[in-house]
Amino acid sequence: MIFQKEIILKPKPRGFHLITQEIISQFSEMTNISRGIAHILIKHSSASLTINENADPSVRNDMETYFNKIVPENATYFEHTLEGLDDMTSHIKSSLLGSSITIPITNGKFNLGVWQGIYLCEHRNHGGSRKVVVTLIGE
Repeated sequence: MIFQKEIILKPKPRGFHLITQEIISQFSEMTNISRGIAHILIKHSSASLTINENADPSVRNDMETYFNKIVPENATYFEHTLEGLDDMTSHIKSSLLGSSITIPITNGKFNLGVWQGIYLCEHRNHGGSRKVVVTLIGE
């Protein structure tokens, strides 16, 4: 069986945000899959998705700090700044982290590690709501 749905995530401030439960709560069809995969794609070029630590919020803060250091907004060599200093830097961060993730599904649930969760990586100062497409394939 295959299920697909576009989900609109609530607006989040700049940073790294756990969205695992926000996705699960909008996709009850997953409980019908005994084994399979979930593919999740973010439909934006200035935000990204990744899987990482789900318990200690300092990890999310440190991720934001690190990416701001390696891709600084005050760099003068970016041309693509029409929408502000966070314009090109958001695209670079998005490319580094990626626009999609794939997660195994086992017995109707994401088969993530105990300390893993799905992050929305919001790279814009004012990103707004974000759209993701979730595709479930399984039996």
